[in-house]
Amino acid sequence: MVLTLTPDNLILIGMPSAGKSTVGVVLAKMLGMDFLDGDLLIQRQEGATLPQLIDALGPEGFLAVENRALSGIACEHTVIATGGSAVYSEEAMAHLKELGRIIYLRVSYDEMAKRLGDIHQRGVVMRKGAGMSLRDMYEERLPLYEAWADVTVDADGITLAEAAHRVFALVKEDDLQHE
Repeated sequence: MVLTLTPDNLILIGMPSAGKSTVGVVLAKMLGMDFLDGDLLIQRQEGATLPQLIDALGPEGFLAVENRALSGIACEHTVIATGGSAVYSEEAMAHLKELGRIIYLRVSYDEMAKRLGDIHQRGVVMRKGAGMSLRDMYEERLPLYEAWADVTVDADGITLAEAAHRVFALVKEDDLQHE
């Protein structure tokens, strides 16, 4: 028996602290969908936390693990929250794009920096290592998010619940246009 997946999933991408996981849970409840957190999937598959993996494997090693985990996702009717570094993997992003609509939760640099806290504890991948500033990371990733996004939702200066409602409204509006 061959399982054919329909591309009805919603994939959330965005900067660290944009609210992908929190918005994803709320959105999944609002839409009656399942929820999958890419970071938790990696931790479960690898048996270690994100910071432990980044420390042990380095940025490139972690990105390879993330690529493998995200490229292996097979689901339907699911909201998927990716890690902020998912956009570094063309293979994983192409796979996710086949699974559904990619929604970019956009936040400004100042908003990201305000929300972020300890980047090491959060497991934020700095691709160029310790010499990379938070601003450098932001500017490196920004065009990648924009390139992969089917829909962009501005999540700056609003609560995560409000961001979830914005995504919900856009999804429902898009669904009505395709009926």
